[in-house]
Amino acid sequence: MDDPSSASNKRKRRRGRKAKASPPSPDRSSPSPAPAPVAAGRRGRKPRRHEAPADADAARPPSPPRRGEPKPVANGGDAVAVAVSEAAPASWDEVVRVVPCMDAVVKVFCVHTEPNFSLPWQRKRQYSSSSSGFIIGGRRVLTNAHSVEHYTQVKLKKRGSDTKYLATVLAIGTECDIALLTVSDDEFWEGVSPVEFGTLPALQDAVTVVGYPIGGDTISVTSGVVSRIEILSYVHGSTELLGLQIDAAINSGNSGGPAFNDRGKCVGIAFQSLKHEDAENIGYVIPTPVITHFIQDYEKSGEYTGFPILGIEWQKMENPDLRKSMGMKPDQKGVRVRRVEPTAPESGCLKPSDIILSFDGVDIANDGTVPFRHGERIGFSYLVSQKYTGEKALVKVLRDSKVHEFKIRLATHKRLVAAHVKGRPPSYYIVAGFVFAAVSVPYLRSEYGKDYEYDAPVKLLVKHLHAMAESPDEQLVVVSQVLVADINIGYEEIVNTQVLAFNGQPVKNLKNLVNMVENCKDEFLKFDLEYDQIVVLETKTAKAATQDILTTHCIPSAMSDDLKA
Repeated sequence: MDDPSSASNKRKRRRGRKAKASPPSPDRSSPSPAPAPVAAGRRGRKPRRHEAPADADAARPPSPPRRGEPKPVANGGDAVAVAVSEAAPASWDEVVRVVPCMDAVVKVFCVHTEPNFSLPWQRKRQYSSSSSGFIIGGRRVLTNAHSVEHYTQVKLKKRGSDTKYLATVLAIGTECDIALLTVSDDEFWEGVSPVEFGTLPALQDAVTVVGYPIGGDTISVTSGVVSRIEILSYVHGSTELLGLQIDAAINSGNSGGPAFNDRGKCVGIAFQSLKHEDAENIGYVIPTPVITHFIQDYEKSGEYTGFPILGIEWQKMENPDLRKSMGMKPDQKGVRVRRVEPTAPESGCLKPSDIILSFDGVDIANDGTVPFRHGERIGFSYLVSQKYTGEKALVKVLRDSKVHEFKIRLATHKRLVAAHVKGRPPSYYIVAGFVFAAVSVPYLRSEYGKDYEYDAPVKLLVKHLHAMAESPDEQLVVVSQVLVADINIGYEEIVNTQVLAFNGQPVKNLKNLVNMVENCKDEFLKFDLEYDQIVVLETKTAKAATQDILTTHCIPSAMSDDLKA
């Protein structure tokens, strides 16, 4: 293991060098430009007996072999017994040959250039990070999406090699936190066997996480068991998908590395860990069903289309009085529809207070769970996530004491406040020093830091957490800031306030606002803001002052490129 607090079972070493130039993100297992509200991990832990570095000179067998007996060398299923006596110790080359699955694990070097959402006409200073990845079939490499987020250059280095190869990013699955890479140089693929995938492991199955975490430059191996299988919150994707909880150490830099079972098959990708004062050694792995869904989605459509959702909010039906009032029979179980997303295909058939009894023939319990393997249950959103965007599913509902069946086409989620911009630069519009922008989670994080859920204005948070978009192109438009000039005297303190209407017309999105302002022939520009504020500017004077303000602040254009079309 490459934990900063341990290097081998015989000696303790000082804290290692960090894996990247900037401080690691506290919420994920590898550096990320966008911190999230997850705390830091435990420190100063001594190595456990079942944790060992992959490097041959640091590896220690659990117990010494008897004189003259073969010395076993573990390799997660591809193990080969090498006859080594005490008189003839194994050479470096012999040990490397018995761990071929390690050779498919690569180190990922990425240079990131994040957009600056507070000053959307420019980008932040670039920084570097390192993480892990592994080679799969088809000359491809898997890693985490947050490992290559906002990338400008990605390089890969194989184990035992001193060469870094330029990589091409084929697809980034933001929701599932997986990215697919490839390398055009044929030399990179020589002498490496791709990793094979195994089935979803069971509880207490042994897992081995391989990667390049902080604390050193060489490959590291940590071991543990599967301690939980359930629907998890994916921090980077702001979604909930199937995940594995393990007790093997996952540290910064481990992101994107494979988790092997005891037969040498990959059962997941390390991607985040739980850092809390009351929690110890809790790491999370993206399981093979999610990985397979991502790969097949890319192969089917040539791009990543996302994981579909059932566009509803639902309520548990565990209270017997509630079930009786909804006309449910004693043998009927299900969940109540609270709200339906107006932009979701389900809005055409599902209604509030419908009781969803089953999804694709699988009965849903009153607590929203469905059977999952022997003796286990899981949230029914797992069934939805197994589908692909555009596919149909049969939903059985109880409405007015009658059972109805609907064939619903599944689609991805359309949020009013987007969780990600998916690599696109932020949009902005400037007139008379007023900077207008569309609110997104990266924007809130840029303005209020990682604790934006506590520090942002209440009205913005309410819309972020509870508001639903009425149309696919609806956006939450705000006055981000006011670039002070003579034309906007008295308005300097307006910041992050929603724009409700312009000259009496509702503002649907930023593009809509730009069109109305640019084509305005009225004498005044009147903006109706949240909290009953208004901004009034003379049209000719405001538009004439805009160019001087742009020159003063070295801003190249009054609007982002996507708004010029």
